[in-house]
Amino acid sequence: MATAISAKVLERFPAGAPRGSWPAEEYAARRRAEGEPATVVMDLESDAFLVVVPPDDDACASASRRAAA
Repeated sequence: MATAISAKVLERFPAGAPRGSWPAEEYAARRRAEGEPATVVMDLESDAFLVVVPPDDDACASASRRAAA
């Protein structure tokens, strides 16, 4: 069973990039240089690399507190 994660997807890159080419990693590095905490994950179902930003921890904590109330 797949586990769903909550993250904002910035960009998708097909997994079949030419040898020695890392477009998803390069895109994520540019976003990190701009101050965005971007990372690359593999979406096995679509065979693509996703550049994602994790959810805002404060927003997640607030939503959890509201759900628990």
